Amino acid sequence: MVFDLDLIKKVYAAMPEKVAEARKLVGRPLTLAEKILYSHLFVPTEKAHERGVDYVDFTPDRVAMQDATAQMALLQFMTCGRAKVAVPSTVHCDHLIQAKTGAQEDLKTANEVNKEVYEFLASISNKYGIGFWKPGAGIIHQVVLENYAFPGGMMIGTDSHTPNAGGLGMIAIGVGGADAVDVMAGLPWELKMPKLIGVKLTGKMSGWTSSKDVILKVAGILTVKGGTGAIVEYFGEGADSLSATGKATICNMGAEIGATCSLFAYDEKMAAYLTATGREEVAYAATQIKEYLRPDEEIYTDPAKYYDQVIEINLDELEPYVNGPFTPDLAWPISKFAEAVKANDWPARLEVALIGSCTNSSYEDISRSASLAKQAVDKKLKAKAEFTITPGSEVVRFTIEKDGFLDTFYKIGGVVLANACGPCIGQWARHIDDPKRKNSIITSFNRNFAKRNDGLASTHAFVASPEIVTAFAIAGDLTFNPLKDKLKNEEGKEVMLDEPTGVELPPKGFSVEDAGYAAPAADGSGVVVKVADDSQRLQLLAPFAAWEGTDLKGLKLLIKAKGKCTTDHISMAGPWLKFRGHLDNISNNMLIGAVNFFNDETDKVKNVLTGEYGPVPATQRAYKAAGIGSVVVGDENYGEGSSREHAAMEPRHLGVRAIVVRSFARIHETNLKKQGMLALTFANKEDYDKVQEDDSIDFVGLASFAPGKPLTMVLNHKNGSKDEITLNHTYNKQQIEWFKAGGALNVIRSQFAKK
Repeated sequence: MVFDLDLIKKVYAAMPEKVAEARKLVGRPLTLAEKILYSHLFVPTEKAHERGVDYVDFTPDRVAMQDATAQMALLQFMTCGRAKVAVPSTVHCDHLIQAKTGAQEDLKTANEVNKEVYEFLASISNKYGIGFWKPGAGIIHQVVLENYAFPGGMMIGTDSHTPNAGGLGMIAIGVGGADAVDVMAGLPWELKMPKLIGVKLTGKMSGWTSSKDVILKVAGILTVKGGTGAIVEYFGEGADSLSATGKATICNMGAEIGATCSLFAYDEKMAAYLTATGREEVAYAATQIKEYLRPDEEIYTDPAKYYDQVIEINLDELEPYVNGPFTPDLAWPISKFAEAVKANDWPARLEVALIGSCTNSSYEDISRSASLAKQAVDKKLKAKAEFTITPGSEVVRFTIEKDGFLDTFYKIGGVVLANACGPCIGQWARHIDDPKRKNSIITSFNRNFAKRNDGLASTHAFVASPEIVTAFAIAGDLTFNPLKDKLKNEEGKEVMLDEPTGVELPPKGFSVEDAGYAAPAADGSGVVVKVADDSQRLQLLAPFAAWEGTDLKGLKLLIKAKGKCTTDHISMAGPWLKFRGHLDNISNNMLIGAVNFFNDETDKVKNVLTGEYGPVPATQRAYKAAGIGSVVVGDENYGEGSSREHAAMEPRHLGVRAIVVRSFARIHETNLKKQGMLALTFANKEDYDKVQEDDSIDFVGLASFAPGKPLTMVLNHKNGSKDEITLNHTYNKQQIEWFKAGGALNVIRSQFAKK
């Protein structure tokens, strides 16, 4: 089944003319990202847009939502007055399935525990014309790659790893739910024109090295914020040599460097994948306009002239990498990893190895890992660490079972989990004797922040390719180097693992009995959306209050967050996922993972009304009850990680008025603006140090709030002294209107009310 073929043909029919017009406007050859961006403008432009400066309105082709974020996105969409979504949209049930014992039991439990949420998502999808992928169908990004992604297209998704679709040459960007509402309502979607980072890949990979190692190395080069505000475009002979799913792996984990998205040019590998997944017509149509789905030839000749930054990686020389612990940009080539483990006193004994997830669950990934598992069987080795396999979709799972890979994994003690996110997002009921004991795990996932996988601060999580993870599972030792070290088998003989082998696409084709898709009703006007009045998991939304029209004075400091503060710290996943559709209940996890600068503890802040220390949410609720607003102060790259807008909605709901930080991650800054919050940065980053625990805080200059004009924060200290701090912002006129109205949704609602 080919979804949206008419839409795709329409995009392709218009692209040559739009690219030609863009080339004239810009006055030079175009990168692929520029071709796609300019061909998706909401309205034609008469001037070239300046990268990193101009806010631009775009018209994405589609929207994708995973179940955890879809709840809040669709609760917001319900209120905006539309009878049906304006663009093709889908919901994917992948986040709420907890990994505990194995695929069948875990899926059965999820269907029972999450029954009301699944019924809500199914009914609201049915009402508004949204495609629904049932629990067990697979992880959103793998399902999108198999069914919806197309070269030259543009989509947004309510998950930070939406850029996975860049593996098929699509600009695919992770956003908050309010952004998705804009697009589903048929309104323009706003994005600051991204800068462009070019990554030139030369040579060709072989042996133990895989596509995952490309992004692990890039993460080490650019760090977790080096890609902020930029599209990363991969090009060169090395890029064309990678499989489409390998390309997707690289684009997926580009979220870990803060990139807006990542992108590869259309080539034969993409055509082969489209054909293998039943989309020959899309491959044919794309091939007809291939020159518009690749950078202009001049880009290859002198890339530094066209990209804001260029990185070059020779795949002939690339080593396998292991990144971590606690951050995805701490990059170690395998030749230096054992030394790092010893030098840093990280637990060398590996307790759990996990492969799969949205990042690395392709047929190619599984086949290469299975080749190592087969070697282990043949060489009389067993996995010395727990070993789990998470298929990315039912299509992949069915096919790898049919081709015998699952049986191979079972023979070395592997456990197959449900086609869902599971341990990658903290949905893991891990078995461990002492939760406080330092321990190590390794995954082929994308994130490894503290507590990310199992909720345990003591867990040292490392990230590598599926084949390296499998080798470590067999060895059970992080000081093992599979490229040169031997292992002792059950007979006491020393054996060595050979290089992994695999195939990009199944020789006998993909197969599936039930992919898990439910099409929406042709007319959903009579469909009733299911939300129980007494539900503890779903809550209809009330509009946030508009700005009072005055400066904000007498605010209290809620927390001054120290160091890394990701969206996991602000709004944890794991057990809290069950409240993603209930704003008040999930607000009880607000900032409980953030480290308080003044005592180096989590979830323990001073309540200035009582002088006592207590949990962050309870303290904020006390301020709200007293009619007092508050301020959160943060460090660099605040809001790094997931796209979850709950991290912005919870502070808004509980009465936080402003977030002031050294710097923001892109998606989180946008989410705060969408919810009518003040998202501000220190003009002088050292002013972070001037914020004191007992400060009374004023924000001055809001009456003349304007683009490019700084605001002032006055810190009234307990001793009677004060500091006036200059704060910068990136608000444009439209975003200032969101602030004044109390949120973007209030603006949308008023617009539709006038029609």
